[in-house]
Amino acid sequence: MTEQTGRLKGRSLALGITGSIAAYKAVELLRLLQSEGADVRVLMTPAATAFIGPLTLETLSRHPVDADVLSLQEDGRIGHISAAHDVEAIVVAPATAHWLGAMAHGLASDSITAACLATSVPVIVAPAMDGGMYAHPATRANVARLLEFGYRIVDPESGPLASGMIGPGRLATLSRIVDATVEALAAAPARAAARSDLAGRHIVVTAGGTAEPIDPVRFVGNRSSGKMGIAVAEEALDRGAAVTVILGNVSVEPPARARIIRAETAAEMQSALRALTPTEGPAFDVLVMAAAVADFRPRSPAERKVSRADGLSLDLESTPDLLAEVASRVGASASVSGNPRPILVGFAAETGSLDRAAEKLRAKSVDLLVANDVAEPGSGFGTDTNRVTIYAADGPPDELPLLSKREVAGLLLDRVAARLAARAPAGVSPASGPREERR
Repeated sequence: MTEQTGRLKGRSLALGITGSIAAYKAVELLRLLQSEGADVRVLMTPAATAFIGPLTLETLSRHPVDADVLSLQEDGRIGHISAAHDVEAIVVAPATAHWLGAMAHGLASDSITAACLATSVPVIVAPAMDGGMYAHPATRANVARLLEFGYRIVDPESGPLASGMIGPGRLATLSRIVDATVEALAAAPARAAARSDLAGRHIVVTAGGTAEPIDPVRFVGNRSSGKMGIAVAEEALDRGAAVTVILGNVSVEPPARARIIRAETAAEMQSALRALTPTEGPAFDVLVMAAAVADFRPRSPAERKVSRADGLSLDLESTPDLLAEVASRVGASASVSGNPRPILVGFAAETGSLDRAAEKLRAKSVDLLVANDVAEPGSGFGTDTNRVTIYAADGPPDELPLLSKREVAGLLLDRVAARLAARAPAGVSPASGPREERR
């Protein structure tokens, strides 16, 4: 395969190995993918570890093997979620009849199925089993379902099987699986073409809700999950940007490649934003304020837990308008320095109608405002979808259909990238490498 070396250069893959006797071939498949230039991490079902030891695969891949859907990585992240977010394709080889059935019905009982459910990257599946099992109507129906998902199936071949019989069900030749992986990545031109349109840019994203303390135990907050902000951060990373996430309370994992600043209250988020907008000029090119900052907070939080017997009466005050404050700060620094002001993107969660969105766009002095009706089915807090209208300071509103939050993030960043391309060169990026801070 010397003439083919490098077709996967720089690509990050996950190799999923299930409990088939053909699991021993996965070692050679791993080496072939690496010889094409890929960085490969391995996921295994518990049954697969009975056929081949994780130590072999850890040694060859230079990554820990994720064989337990309930385990955490050394850095505290969920293994299958970080795999879903960090790789560009998942290759499942060999895939047993049991795994095909579980995947077809979304049963995330192992790390591979869980990663496939959590990702939007291409998935390549190479089944291996006895011929009668592969020909069974249940298996054929499961394969058809995976094809509906957009998965690429590398059909098994005929030959001697572990049962001693000869027939279809033998794992495809490894070169076919590698070729299918190369083709699957090449067949996603839209993402590949957009991969570098934010290269050299520093994008700051706020995500999640804030929790304003009543006492050391209780808080005033909201229902935000952080999914929309995290989707924006992941999309920006995939398009080459350096990303800082100012992270409130979220129900999803933040991207491993981003710089993370923890900010659980409005005051902490305000402090983090002020640190990124010094008087001499902001340290970012784009700010996407997707966080749902609580509108109110207790004026005087109790230092000790309030007893139930004492009752509770709250004296609330408004939290600061963080986006309006940032807009004022960056506008002032731009007028002094003569440099372009960063692109500012706000979010507005409304109920019933979006009548106030256009006024919020003007009042907050932002370039774009993403508004949605959180009372609408599929568009509220915690959902994986969103139906938004994007308001622009220099154009008519753009009403989008119900889409996944990742698709919304892509369309939003298309507009951001176009605005950046029409003005200044790339700005300042943060220190390289992911890290986490707490405000």
